[in-house]
Amino acid sequence: MTTDLTLSEMRAVLAPVVARAAAFDGWSAEAVTTAAEECGIDAQVAPLAFPGGAMDMIDAWTASVDAAMAHALPAQQIGNLPIRERIRRLVQFRLDHVAANRESLRRALSIMAMPQNLVRAAQLGWRSADAMWRLAGDTAVDYNHYTKRATLGGIYAATLTVFANDESEDFAETRAFLDRRIEGVMKFEKAKARLLANRDMHFSPARFLGRLRYPGR
Repeated sequence: MTTDLTLSEMRAVLAPVVARAAAFDGWSAEAVTTAAEECGIDAQVAPLAFPGGAMDMIDAWTASVDAAMAHALPAQQIGNLPIRERIRRLVQFRLDHVAANRESLRRALSIMAMPQNLVRAAQLGWRSADAMWRLAGDTAVDYNHYTKRATLGGIYAATLTVFANDESEDFAETRAFLDRRIEGVMKFEKAKARLLANRDMHFSPARFLGRLRYPGR
C-alpha cells in the first residue's frame, strides 16, 4: 500500500481516479473507496482527504486538471501565440483532458449547480480562469485582472456545459461554440481598449461644468 502520504498528497493521487470512478459510483464515498483500492491507499484513511464530500472531490479533480494543464502547456511554450489562440488552446486542453470522464463531468456540474454549492463552484471557476490567464502571460493588476478572469470563467463554464452534452463528431459543436465565445470577447476587448484610449476625447459633463465655473483665461 502507498504509505507516508500527507492528506494533500493523497488527495492529489486520488483525485483523477475518483473522477473515473464517479462515472459509475457518483461523487460518493464508494468512488473514494474504489479509487483507494486502485491506488493502494488504505480505504479507511482515504475519506480523510475529502472531508467536505462531493465538492471536495470535485475541487481536487479541478486542481488536478489545472496541474496537468500547467505541465502540458507552460507559459514559455505558448507565449509566442496570439492571445486568443493561447486561451483557446488552454481551454481545449482542459476539455480533451476530461473527455474520457464526461459522465463524471455531467454529475459534477449537477452537484455544482445546487444552491448550497454555487459559491464554491464560482471559486473553482475563478481559480481555473486565473490559472489559464497566468499561463497565457497576463500580468494585469488593475480591474482588468478581475474582468478577464470573470469573463473567461463564464466562457469556460458555458463551454463545459455544451461539452458535457455534445454528441457531434470530434465535439465539433463545442469547438465552434468556444471559438465564437472567444471571438466575441476579443472584439469586446478591442472596443474597450479603443474607448479607454480615447477617453479624453469624449464629452465629460463634469469637465464641461468645471469649465463653465472656471473658464480658461
